[in-house]
Amino acid sequence: MSFDVAAEAYDRFMGRFSQPLAVEFAGWVPIAQGARVLDVGCGPGALLAALASRTPPDQLAGIDPSESFLTAARARFPWADLRHGSAEAIPFDDDDFDAALAQLVVHFMTDAAAGIAEMVRVTRPGGTIAASVWDFAGRRAPQSTFFEALASVAPGIDDETGRAGARRGHLVSLLEQAGCADVAEDELRVCVDYADFDEWWGPYTLGVAPAGRQLAALSPSDRERVRARCRELLPSGPFTIAATAWAARGVVPA
Repeated sequence: MSFDVAAEAYDRFMGRFSQPLAVEFAGWVPIAQGARVLDVGCGPGALLAALASRTPPDQLAGIDPSESFLTAARARFPWADLRHGSAEAIPFDDDDFDAALAQLVVHFMTDAAAGIAEMVRVTRPGGTIAASVWDFAGRRAPQSTFFEALASVAPGIDDETGRAGARRGHLVSLLEQAGCADVAEDELRVCVDYADFDEWWGPYTLGVAPAGRQLAALSPSDRERVRARCRELLPSGPFTIAATAWAARGVVPA
């Protein structure tokens, strides 16, 4: 899936969560000093920023299907090898990397199994494959409160709970099916502070991701009903949203 929105809109919608998650995720994946690393679905660059402190600039690469995201990432990381492409057809050679990571991407892949298999293909034997996805099934994603409100107004929504990697153990299964060894799973938790309800609500009106697109498709009156329900579910004053992602890593077989 390609995000057809401005990078600034995505940053407002998910960046406040993806940036601290990237720090946790990059620290959880064992990456040797000087390793060549690929960020699959790099977006505007949250994970690239976290990886930049762990590997030399000329050893960092990324792909993304969204041109607007790549434009932003190239401006922020002009030294990285950033290419247009999808996870299911990664535009790099076999055994090109020491590690391939995908943060908040597997659940948007057209074919998650094929995407993970491509990550294995471009990573050398003994290298590391890792992925993370919000725990949508456990209602611990940043958007979980929003989706609860949206479902009360528009039954049958896509709340992302059925997507690849969005539940305990599914990333592990995908890595094992791709042949990875020594697969491990963990939970990564981040917290984001909001000054008030309007600061939290505003990013949902930008049309980003399944949440924003589904809200935009509603009538004005139904959008207001969703907003009112969200206000019932959240405090009006300062509050903190905690979010948890599933993470899995494995070793490419020899």
